[in-house]
Amino acid sequence: MLPLRKELFWDTNFNNLFADTHKRLIIERVLTLGNLDEFIYILNTYDTQTLVGVIRQLGYIDPKTLSFVVSFFNIKKKELKCYTRKQSIEQHWN
Repeated sequence: MLPLRKELFWDTNFNNLFADTHKRLIIERVLTLGNLDEFIYILNTYDTQTLVGVIRQLGYIDPKTLSFVVSFFNIKKKELKCYTRKQSIEQHWN
């Protein structure tokens, strides 16, 4: 059983959630909705390369979380799919 709140995974069967198999979902939900203990859990469970790799591929990160992960993991915004996607959408509409 994962030491995470079931509420983070309202749309999935929590009992069938596994750290290795569902790392993208776990990392995304903890970053966007988790608390400090849950954040520490993902830091202890996944190596930095895995965390950064998942973060780079996320399609959306809210602005507050985006600022945090860029600073905490020392990632350039241009390396994030969610940021480059947002930029291309904004350019399309302008």
